[in-house]
Amino acid sequence: MKSEVLNLLLVFISGLGLGTTFFYGLWWTVKRIKTSKAPALWILGSALSRTSITLAGFYYVFSFSSEGQLARLLLCLLGFLVARFTITKIIRAQPKSILLDIEVNRAP
Repeated sequence: MKSEVLNLLLVFISGLGLGTTFFYGLWWTVKRIKTSKAPALWILGSALSRTSITLAGFYYVFSFSSEGQLARLLLCLLGFLVARFTITKIIRAQPKSILLDIEVNRAP
């Protein structure tokens, strides 16, 4: 029983890690494309790498055990969503000057 709870906690933490990687990577890409000479390559490369890492992580969590796969998948997804909301709050809590700087430098 203790082992089962520990495994489910690890699955949730894995979801948090995957979500943090995905959404922080998205934010990092948005910050970098303003100075890039090839923003389309940054966007495409970031999207492919973030999606690949996330799908591989979910696949690993899903295929880890033959029993309780749906519970593991849903718990991992919950961790992913918690990371999304947390990263969003962190980004919105940044000073407005940082956020405006990104928009002003990108304007023609």
